[in-house]
Amino acid sequence: MHVLTIRTNFRKEFKDITGEIEAIVQKENLAEAVLHIFVPHTTAGITLNEGVDSSVLTDMENFLSHLVPKSGFRYNHAEGNSDAHILTTLVGSSLTLFITNGKILLGTWQKIFLAEFDGPRTRKVYIKVLS
Repeated sequence: MHVLTIRTNFRKEFKDITGEIEAIVQKENLAEAVLHIFVPHTTAGITLNEGVDSSVLTDMENFLSHLVPKSGFRYNHAEGNSDAHILTTLVGSSLTLFITNGKILLGTWQKIFLAEFDGPRTRKVYIKVLS
């Protein structure tokens, strides 16, 4: 298993970690495999989306903030980050992808993003490649 340590810079942020994960896949040197990515945090997740046009990420952040606002709703959790917990549940904490011909099988525009909802923080991302 591999562990990435990722530092986020903002409260809400989609941080492209595709390059770091591709480097791990290259080190594994497997032609065909399954890649599992897990984020062990309750206020950060992992997702795939377009990584070329940054306005897509801005739209996602804006829509998620509208869908689950930080304030204006009566949350019971005393830490003040209930929105981050809810957003993590919606986005998810793991991805399973395929490695084929030694590369992660992604769509033309897809990138892998750590979804930060309660930053800035230092986050762990666990990566397992199964042959």
